[in-house]
Amino acid sequence: MNMSSFRKALKSRQKNHHERSQPGFRKTMGLLEKKKDYKLRANDYHKKQNTLAALRKKALEKNPDEFYFNMISTKLEDGVHVMKKPEEEVTEEQKKLMRSQDIRYVEMKRVAEAKKIERLKGELHLLDAEGKQKNKHTFFVDSKKEVQTFDLASHLNTAPELVNRVYNRPTLHTLETKSIKGAVEPENIMKLARQRKHQYKILSQRIDREKKMFVISQKIQTRKDLQDKNKKVKVKKETQLTAAIYKFESKRKR
Repeated sequence: MNMSSFRKALKSRQKNHHERSQPGFRKTMGLLEKKKDYKLRANDYHKKQNTLAALRKKALEKNPDEFYFNMISTKLEDGVHVMKKPEEEVTEEQKKLMRSQDIRYVEMKRVAEAKKIERLKGELHLLDAEGKQKNKHTFFVDSKKEVQTFDLASHLNTAPELVNRVYNRPTLHTLETKSIKGAVEPENIMKLARQRKHQYKILSQRIDREKKMFVISQKIQTRKDLQDKNKKVKVKKETQLTAAIYKFESKRKR
């Protein structure tokens, strides 16, 4: 008989350990408390006693003149400190007035932006703005032979270098009889072109800003209208580019 079979035989003969149960005459008192149950109950008891001792010590050492600003903004509810709700000091009429002032301010800034846009458009004339649809100029001739031999520069009576220009395109007679004013050198011409491109960029930014201000004023006006107690139904949700649309119940004015 080897050792492994001997251990198996020994284990089979060993009896399982059973905890002592409650005696029959004490069954009315419930289950018999074991050591692990007693340890849990004892630890909980000592933890509560230590907490009470710490609180007594803290109360004895407390300074009677101690003050925190949190004492003003909190109150006790069922033994728990809860923050006091601040009372609203603004009435509904005052809110409507403030919203109307916001609308006036945004509208004033939008109108000022629109005036600047018109002034820039008057200066630049949008002649070579990026993204602008190019104009078409159609010339009519009598035969196909004339189409093949058609010269745009001679037809417009200007220099071939100025044909692609949509502005400041003088005729040959003007170039011969009058002196040229403004930039003539290529460096100066390129500098003016860069400045003009920068002006178009500013104009585009101002147009976008004016559109955004218009949307903001619409949204503020919508929120102001929602403060009325009339029944309303939302027709369209609010987006980044448009305000929400509501349908209000018609109410007869007395």
